[in-house]
Amino acid sequence: MDSNPALCAAIANHITTSPQQRITFAQFMDLALYHPEYGYYSSDALKIGFKGGDFFTSPNLCPDFGELLAEQFFQMWEILGKPVPFSLVEMGAGQGLLALHILKYHQQHYPDFFTALEYIIVEKSPTLRQEQQQRLQDLPVRWCNLEEIPPNAIAGCFFSNELVDAFPVHQFILETGELREIYVTTDSNDKETNAPCPSFVEVTGESSTPQLAEYLDLVEMNFTQSAYPDGYRSEINLAAGDWLSIVADRLQRGYVLTIDYGYPASRYYNPRRSQGTLQCYYHHRFHDNPYINIGRQDITAHVDFTALERWGERYNLKNIGFIQQGLFLMALGLGDRIAALSEQKQPLSQLLQHRDALHQLIDPTGLGGFGVLIQSKGLDNKETSQKLKGLTLPE
Repeated sequence: MDSNPALCAAIANHITTSPQQRITFAQFMDLALYHPEYGYYSSDALKIGFKGGDFFTSPNLCPDFGELLAEQFFQMWEILGKPVPFSLVEMGAGQGLLALHILKYHQQHYPDFFTALEYIIVEKSPTLRQEQQQRLQDLPVRWCNLEEIPPNAIAGCFFSNELVDAFPVHQFILETGELREIYVTTDSNDKETNAPCPSFVEVTGESSTPQLAEYLDLVEMNFTQSAYPDGYRSEINLAAGDWLSIVADRLQRGYVLTIDYGYPASRYYNPRRSQGTLQCYYHHRFHDNPYINIGRQDITAHVDFTALERWGERYNLKNIGFIQQGLFLMALGLGDRIAALSEQKQPLSQLLQHRDALHQLIDPTGLGGFGVLIQSKGLDNKETSQKLKGLTLPE
């Protein structure tokens, strides 16, 4: 298949120099996506959007997604007493479209807020950072690493859209009722076939870290129950906990808003979801084989929102609400935007295209079914009692 030979060689070298000549799936996924030279998110292979891309996100559809989020951020600023600066920290900003839509909307509709705003982008991919800097060159944005933000430095909101799903995950499988971790090693047949690109196979073993068992205790999942069949496999995203601990440490006062596809733990680890949620995206087609198209495809896993909530509690983040994206956007006024389309003077083809985009944002079987988790830190009782608009559903 269309794997990057240099990346495959780098992964194979990592395996052969490891003590047991194997690496965890999390290490494999981290190298496949984030290797500094050849990883998918580090290379020119990364393509987002409808034409020639591997996947698209809500901001690719229309500006409305960002504009409605902008309404929510403005209310957050008001609830916090209009601090200056109010820091918006976007983590994993893609092509910079969401930042563009948010900032342009604030500039046009809330100039006082725009003046008070400090917009920070945390972006690991050098390819995407370059694209963002080009797109946002006329707007007040700065880039930094999450670790460069001092502790308790942010009054405002950390937010992300489809970030956590791309964190490397550990994989496990049940073998004769016992939880075993899935490791990746090189295929011994490569030497016989003189394959130009190393190939990889899975082996199982003991857990690589006690954190896996601690995670299952955190989300109250017990896989020794008879409901789980032999061969059941799924994922554990330890990196999400590390990320959230840093975010909580940097936030002095304000909110954390996380949008992604996923489930509460009880649904994530349903016995009927016996092959987990890992998916690969290549030219808008998805499959479940991460060992092809290495370095040329995205690899993702759904988000366990129960884990984010409980980690948040451990890191002094209070759960404000969890809601589907469709309902969140409707509460912020997307329904009014759909209704107003009939009054707009534009070509019918453009109007229908815009309406279709808005409906995609709230489609419960697609983007509208994404989860929106909002957590807070450092708010007093009065501030906590003011319900966020995006969580306020009509009676």
